[in-house]
Amino acid sequence: MSDQIRGLCDRFALAGFDALVADLYNGKVVPYHDPDSADRENKALDLIDATTQTVRGAVQYLARNGAKVGLTGFCLGGKVTIVGAATIPELAAGVVYYGMAPEHAMKPADVRIPLPAHFANVDDWCTPQVVNAFEHSMNAAGKSLELFRYDAEHGFVNEQRPQHDRKAAELAWGRTLDFFRKHLQ
Repeated sequence: MSDQIRGLCDRFALAGFDALVADLYNGKVVPYHDPDSADRENKALDLIDATTQTVRGAVQYLARNGAKVGLTGFCLGGKVTIVGAATIPELAAGVVYYGMAPEHAMKPADVRIPLPAHFANVDDWCTPQVVNAFEHSMNAAGKSLELFRYDAEHGFVNEQRPQHDRKAAELAWGRTLDFFRKHLQ
């Protein structure tokens, strides 16, 4: 787990949530400054298996005493959150950060939980056009999607990246905590 993700997990804990990070790369930490490594690991990952097995196991662990469980993630984790919203029955809520699930991995009609999503307006992966298409497909399926767009770049929450945008990150974080307090506590 990277220091950035560990720090976000700690922030959730400080906000009063039980927090757990699922290890999708089997102990391998991919540095943010190495996009080639990140791309290789992403392509090697079985997204559906990682979501329905590893992440679902973490969700089931947190829900074992009847707790409501939410899922959030950034980039790859955002993709996992969208897939989890459609495939993990134990989830109560999810929050997406600049990640997009491939069409083969989930159908908008299968999303069963409230799902706000945070996207950057300057992003060459989750482009505004891709985000618009996601919003349209969710609306067409009759699903609620609260979409937030920020005048920032992909990865804007990550303090370790040059794209970090403190103002956008703080606004998104506050919205996330408010959402999870409403749906999980």
